[in-house]
Amino acid sequence: MSRAGEPAVEPPRRPAKQPGAAPSAADRAPIDVNLGLARVSLEDEQEHGTRKLDLDLVRRVFAFTRPHARKRNALLLLVVARSIQLPILTWSVGAIISGPVARRDARATVLSVLGFALFALVTAVVFHFRARLALELGEAVVFDMRDRLERHLLRMPMSFFVKTKVGRLIGRMTSDIDAIRVAVQDVVFVSTVQLGTMAVAMALMAHAHWPLFLVVVAMVPVFWGLIVYFHRRLGAAHQRAQESFSRVTATLAESVTGVRVTQGFVRQDINGGLFRALIFDHSRYNMDAARHSAAFLPLLEFNGQLFLAVLVVVGGYQALGGAIDLRVLVEFFFLANLLFNPIPVLGNQYNQALTAMAGAERLFRVLDREPDWPDERELPPLPPVRGRVALEGVHFAYDPGKPVLHGIDLVAEPGQMIALVGHTGSGKSSILNLLAKLYRPTAGSITIDGHDLAKTSSASLRAQLGLVLQSNFLFSGTVLDNVRLGNLGATEAAIRDAARSLDVLDLLDALPDGLHTEVGERGTGLSLGQRQIVCFLRAMVAEPRIVLLDEATSSVDALTEARLQAALGRLLRGRTSFVVAHRLSTIRHADRIVVLDHGRLVEQGTHAELLARGGVFAALHRELAHEEEPRAALATSPQEG
Repeated sequence: MSRAGEPAVEPPRRPAKQPGAAPSAADRAPIDVNLGLARVSLEDEQEHGTRKLDLDLVRRVFAFTRPHARKRNALLLLVVARSIQLPILTWSVGAIISGPVARRDARATVLSVLGFALFALVTAVVFHFRARLALELGEAVVFDMRDRLERHLLRMPMSFFVKTKVGRLIGRMTSDIDAIRVAVQDVVFVSTVQLGTMAVAMALMAHAHWPLFLVVVAMVPVFWGLIVYFHRRLGAAHQRAQESFSRVTATLAESVTGVRVTQGFVRQDINGGLFRALIFDHSRYNMDAARHSAAFLPLLEFNGQLFLAVLVVVGGYQALGGAIDLRVLVEFFFLANLLFNPIPVLGNQYNQALTAMAGAERLFRVLDREPDWPDERELPPLPPVRGRVALEGVHFAYDPGKPVLHGIDLVAEPGQMIALVGHTGSGKSSILNLLAKLYRPTAGSITIDGHDLAKTSSASLRAQLGLVLQSNFLFSGTVLDNVRLGNLGATEAAIRDAARSLDVLDLLDALPDGLHTEVGERGTGLSLGQRQIVCFLRAMVAEPRIVLLDEATSSVDALTEARLQAALGRLLRGRTSFVVAHRLSTIRHADRIVVLDHGRLVEQGTHAELLARGGVFAALHRELAHEEEPRAALATSPQEG
């Protein structure tokens, strides 16, 4: 049901077309849907993609078979053997019919049939191992591709994931790589068998009767013309279908993630209309590809039958005139079937190859995208730190030309607690992102104990960081599994001790199964406050030298926050910490408060110094104090039990 005054949104309607009519300009153009608050352009991912069999892409795909060279080479030998066996089997049938059967030689016929059966058995064994090795090779290549894509994605900076929809990455990992699997295990080897069969058949036909073989050769340009005609149309159709499927998966992933917002604002009909528009467009592209395939494959098959009819006329006329022996004509027609029957199969494999090329082009587009900074495997690790952090002339922008930090100079001595305060959008969380090396400054430098973060590995830095972000994220598994993420070697006893020092052990024990309580995807099953406590404990179990807290107590109630504040002083003692908070209780005891305004450092000092100065912080302090009065009353009032 839609909101009052908001009509339910239907997918765009296309004018009805007559069957067989060519797609109109409106059909070919991507649609642009405006659905109130939801707006989507289906040109969002219209990228220049492959429209043909790109040899460079083929080489890159088959580079993934090199680690499996033994299996690949054995498969190639079996493919060659099978491409020879099939024409010989067919030729043998014609030879038996025109030979011992025509002579009515019973003994020779029985021996010939037995030999044929034995050879057919060998051919079946070869086919079994060819199919088995092809499936194994395809699975091995898919495993390597997905593993490489996953490792590549984990190297990408946060800016990549901010700009890239999750559904598109899922599409690369699933449908695109599955299309490549078909190319590796089916298209290449099935096509090689069919082409090899045609080549051997042509050689036997040329040997059987050269003039009649020339008639067959004269028909080849017709087939070639059909392939060229449909080539570009099929390539473009399959590329559009792949791109539209990526849009569908991206929107579906976003819809599932944001289902609470959708239901909360009663946007089911509107968002449903958006999704129907996307799948309508995807269906249209698939139908376009199907129409071309439905015309291409029957035409190939019809031409094959037509050419056989031509051979019957030409060969039969010559046989009646005595120019050709009837035995040769029989063998020739059996071989002619081998020449023409693979053509529809090759046409279907060609369609699959185009789909695989589209998937490969999109996959390699992601793999070829280098991180914002070079590979860190050669960078030295950050040694154990004391915790002196210095930002010198730091500028930063998420998007070029839109800076969010301007010339930040800041020093934190070992063990100091630095509170970052300011209005929303002032750059507080951006500083934490830079300290965690989730992003790199566009200018200036950040050093820890004199070591430039740009010249040390991110892994060694984060191993010494404790990070609690404003958006608390938990993985599927138990609470214990999520806490151990900060220190895989932590025992349950050590984790319980850490929870006790945070004064939250009773809150965790109150869960249905305590630390062994199962957590759903993204932390479902726990309240926001419980998730925040788990994230807090996870950071503490890591035993960091530097702690970054971004609104770490924003999702807990007033009483729990009061308990955490008491534990914070003990846990942060001796550790350098940067704390982003809007609550006075969090920042009052900081060694230094840094005030940010529109990405600039405007004030810094102790709580008392900044209040006495009567500047930006003093005004901000008055606002915070006014907002926190109800919360403070709740935290200090007696609770009814």
